[in-house]
Amino acid sequence: MRLSLGNFIWRILDLIIAAIFIYAGVLKALDPVQLAHDIDHYKVLPWAVGVGLAFYLPWLEIFCGLALIFRLFYRGALSILTLLVVVFLVATIAAKVRGLDITCGCFGHASQNWSFPAHLALDLGILVTLAVLCYCSVARARANASPMPTS
Repeated sequence: MRLSLGNFIWRILDLIIAAIFIYAGVLKALDPVQLAHDIDHYKVLPWAVGVGLAFYLPWLEIFCGLALIFRLFYRGALSILTLLVVVFLVATIAAKVRGLDITCGCFGHASQNWSFPAHLALDLGILVTLAVLCYCSVARARANASPMPTS
């Protein structure tokens, strides 16, 4: 396997995104009750569903981050993380439009004092990076696919 500069850069992006989601997932897994309250502040889901998500989502983020590092179920992990970021972005924007004052709690206490534009910029940056990684993964798979023989 030849390692080019482009592959090296994409691999670094993989590791950065993986580290972000593993870090965020671990912080959330350590305090699922606080995460349940953070989810409830969005006023989108019933309390019981929010509690279930508070115990499930951190582990999903951790396992998807590990999948990016170890390249197991790579495209599946990228797809799940992309969906999570899109859902979070939509929920955050909807909460802001409804005038709700929320803190996402994605990175524990460190992110509680961030402004809405800072959260939005970070999430959009992560979303763009995930989309580029998804595109590159599909393009790489197509390039490596051998053409079907014709009869």
